[in-house]
Amino acid sequence: MGGIVKEAKRGIRKVRKFLDQRPYSNPKLEKDIVTGFHRLYYDAASLGKTWKNTRWLGIYTQKCPLDLWIYQETLWDTRPDVIVECGTAEGGTTLYLASMCDLIGSGRIVSVDIDTKPKRPAHPRITYLSGSSTAPDVFAAVKKHIARDEKVMVILDSDHSKKHVDEELKIYSNLVSRDCYLIVEDSNVNGHPVLPDHGPGPMEAIDEFLQKDNRFIIDDGKEKFYMTFNPRGYLKRVK
Repeated sequence: MGGIVKEAKRGIRKVRKFLDQRPYSNPKLEKDIVTGFHRLYYDAASLGKTWKNTRWLGIYTQKCPLDLWIYQETLWDTRPDVIVECGTAEGGTTLYLASMCDLIGSGRIVSVDIDTKPKRPAHPRITYLSGSSTAPDVFAAVKKHIARDEKVMVILDSDHSKKHVDEELKIYSNLVSRDCYLIVEDSNVNGHPVLPDHGPGPMEAIDEFLQKDNRFIIDDGKEKFYMTFNPRGYLKRVK
């Protein structure tokens, strides 16, 4: 608790400097403010606040609302026929995606998780699959839900170890349609800037993937709200 209060006080001091010095003309100050708020916001979840207490229609999403806003803009712009979600948890984000598809008038979600939870929200646009996202039989089941020539978007939000994300990137990148997105969630862990003791994770997997695969680029325009749980993680397929 004391650490969070100290972080908040530091944040207030930086905000005052922000107002005095116009940080948009001071890149270092801007970065310090964004990093400080990111850490404060993320760590406050241990007190039952912020992302661990963020819900869509009553279902926990475990997401930063700024990223969810980016999701709806992305869906509107790209109009995917299928959204593959690796990592369902309670199903709040899955329901959010289905709700956005309702508003747009198209799209459906295939969501994969190693755990089964019978109380996940039901929706005509949602199909739940059980198993590891990297298991050959599960990946084959995902592909059966995608018709030829359908536009596909993929969200990776399951096991955040580098090894697992490496494998997901290897196989799911092939499903993503040109001009659509492969979103790698929680690349903020392992000190980017939160959870410094996490160990290599999504960020490290992204960097290695992009060194080998030139079909994708980082769309840093998706980070326009300054704070995102997915830094460098909005990958647009361009080839």
